[in-house]
Amino acid sequence: MRKLFVVLLGSILVLTACHRDSKMTADAVLDRASMPGLDASAVTTLISDSGITRYRITTQTWQVYDKAEPVYWEFPDGIYLEKFNYDLEVDTWLRSDYAHYDESQQIWELRGNVQSMNTDSEFFETPQLFWNQKTERIHSDSSITITRATSIIKGIGFDSNQELTKYTIHNPTGVFPIKDE
Repeated sequence: MRKLFVVLLGSILVLTACHRDSKMTADAVLDRASMPGLDASAVTTLISDSGITRYRITTQTWQVYDKAEPVYWEFPDGIYLEKFNYDLEVDTWLRSDYAHYDESQQIWELRGNVQSMNTDSEFFETPQLFWNQKTERIHSDSSITITRATSIIKGIGFDSNQELTKYTIHNPTGVFPIKDE
């Protein structure tokens, strides 16, 4: 009788343990698309082109959702990007409070205090912008403020090349100096 009790108790423990393990494994597998395959903290990375360092990306959190459809990267704590000239001096920079990158479409969405400085020392501020790496274009339907050496231009929406040097401001307003003659 004692032998039967030990066998019964052992069987119950084994079945219960197997049941718990399989449920926990199944939940993790079912939820894989919503979990990042990479979750890195305090990241600074350099990107080179033909052996020359061209960019530095700094972020507090970088998450890559490699099983999501479409695959995307997320920077929930913001991103800071610097582009270097050939003397390794920063010639442009860009920052935002949040960034999302759609890997298949090659489109970046930057939101929250998006700021940038171009090679002409023009300072851009907008709450949101999109950068399409395939077309090498940047655009936004949000408010935009561009501070130049002699003027400030404001508007709602803009289109630009990816260097932010050739742009069109939609619905522009601003303060422009006028020479007295």
